[in-house]
Amino acid sequence: MSRLDSVIRRLTSQKIVLEWAVDIIRYLDGTVLELGLGNGRTYDHLREILPDRDIYVFEREIAAHPDCIPEKSFQYLGDFRDSLPFAHQVMGANSVLAHLDIGTGEKQVSMQLAEQIAPLVLDLMKDRAIIISDQEIEGWSYMLIQPLESIPKDRIFIYQVAKK
Repeated sequence: MSRLDSVIRRLTSQKIVLEWAVDIIRYLDGTVLELGLGNGRTYDHLREILPDRDIYVFEREIAAHPDCIPEKSFQYLGDFRDSLPFAHQVMGANSVLAHLDIGTGEKQVSMQLAEQIAPLVLDLMKDRAIIISDQEIEGWSYMLIQPLESIPKDRIFIYQVAKK
């Protein structure tokens, strides 16, 4: 598969899963989290499909398209391991949807980061919330739900929060 085909498949999968998740969380009150703003395409789509929700972005540093940068009050900048605990102090567990797009291009580094931040993300989530991740998180295997049939295996991982 060409790299172009791969990125098209990845972006199409993201769009399908995000729109599916919006239907699941529609009746839950709470905020939305975007971890890994990148150039802002997913954030921009989330604004479109969730126009009445507050969307908080977590990113090391903003390098997005100018039209896809949230207001400063919706930005948490720096290392996730620092910004997520700070966000928890401010927001508590009030989020109903999180999109984790944290892959670095180095599989082992990305998987390690995902495992490290998993409990920090979970601290921000409400029970029954949906978390969509580009990385599999082994510690969340009990919350893993089957992807939609149209999503290639191991492309996107979907979790439904089950607070113990």
